[in-house]
Amino acid sequence: MASRPERTYLKGTWQRGRAFSPAVLTRGGNVLWIAGHGAHQDDDGNSLAGDFTAQTHQAFKNLRRTMAEAGAALSDIVTMTVFIIDARYGDEFTRIRGTYFDDDEYPASALITVAGFARSEMMVEIQPIAVVD
Repeated sequence: MASRPERTYLKGTWQRGRAFSPAVLTRGGNVLWIAGHGAHQDDDGNSLAGDFTAQTHQAFKNLRRTMAEAGAALSDIVTMTVFIIDARYGDEFTRIRGTYFDDDEYPASALITVAGFARSEMMVEIQPIAVVD
């Protein structure tokens, strides 16, 4: 198995408390461009409408599954653009994201509030880019 592409995570100052790095430098590897992932329902088809926390955890679960198909893991993400339906969910998203990454290796990120999604039940969508072997 090839070694993980080299990464340097710039630490920043206040960014650590928001569970992201201001920049990530990579050397080697291939870029994996990943479509936005949201979650208006769980794996059993139950609605997650109105439950931001459940949708965010399910979105990460869906991302993990998609990335595994490509031979990648969440830890391979170097940047993500996150869209949320209401700015008041920003702190909750940050708390949840922090549980999915090692605190020395957060991806770079943007958090954007939007007016709506393709499905009215959606409250969050995550679109990452990863660098893999």
